Amino acid sequence: MKRLIIRILSLFLVAGILGGCAQNHFNIPVDSFAEQVKVLGIAPILIDTDSDIIHPQKEILFPLIADLNRKYEPLLARKLQSTGNFFAVPLQSDEPRQLFSSLVARREKRDDAGTQYNKYFWKNDEVGAYIKKNRLDAVMVLVVSGLTKKSKIYSSNLLSALETDYNFLTISAQMLGPDGTVLWEYPNFRGRLLLPYYPLVNLQYPDFSESEANLSHKTEVRFKSLDGIRRTLEQKKNDWTLRETPDPEVYGRLFDDMVSLIQHPVDRKVAESPAATENGQKSLVTPDKPAQKVPVPPAVSPQAVEAPIQPPIFPKSTAPVDPSTSGPIKIVPAAD
Repeated sequence: MKRLIIRILSLFLVAGILGGCAQNHFNIPVDSFAEQVKVLGIAPILIDTDSDIIHPQKEILFPLIADLNRKYEPLLARKLQSTGNFFAVPLQSDEPRQLFSSLVARREKRDDAGTQYNKYFWKNDEVGAYIKKNRLDAVMVLVVSGLTKKSKIYSSNLLSALETDYNFLTISAQMLGPDGTVLWEYPNFRGRLLLPYYPLVNLQYPDFSESEANLSHKTEVRFKSLDGIRRTLEQKKNDWTLRETPDPEVYGRLFDDMVSLIQHPVDRKVAESPAATENGQKSLVTPDKPAQKVPVPPAVSPQAVEAPIQPPIFPKSTAPVDPSTSGPIKIVPAAD
């Protein structure tokens, strides 16, 4: 019941964003981002093994999370591609541990608007070389990290609760330009709308059953088993008829939150990107008018069907203007 209530509230929140909350969740003007970033690469999801992860079996936990990350990375690529905002969203095949050492400069724990998270800073030259090597316009990097913070967790029957410090795995994401500029980030507290920031998984839980069985007023905090963590992250999402879907509940919710803050209206004619063709990635977005004189219906990609909501197409004369921007910011795409 609690999970259903959270899902309903999240849906209303996302619907509000898509339905007209004209906020710029990018760190640059949306028009500049849309014009310059056509090919968005997704780096393998990284794990910060030196972050605050205190699970007693963390040496076995790391490869487990790495396998699940790799399993669900294509889901994020499909969701981003289905927005129609990119010519191609290729997955990169680098080794995550080596890539983390190569790109990450440092980590900083933040507390913004009462929300704690880990923010990452990057080696600009290495990021630029990585984007150029893979013929990308920008790269999206996600990092799984550990965080201990105070939280209130309820029992399954909602009759008991324990507020204390728990250890979580969290996930953050950033889009980086060729010069290392952070174009977009999650979480991002620049907007006025307060957005939820869910953890990837809680590594600890209060053992209410033991305290009840022993008639104890003290509830112990225990670590979840590795099998329990795996089952939590592999649990499938149910639709509104409570039927199981192919998508995972946890990763799917986090990816949906990210995509809702990336998706922007397509208000210009688009043609297939040369960079996308060189990468062997075929565009899922077709021009408004085909080159042939005889009208031909636009092709529909099988992947595009997955988008639950398609953004409205605004006429160019009535395109929304971001009042916070003072002028275009040029992002130089990766050169061959």
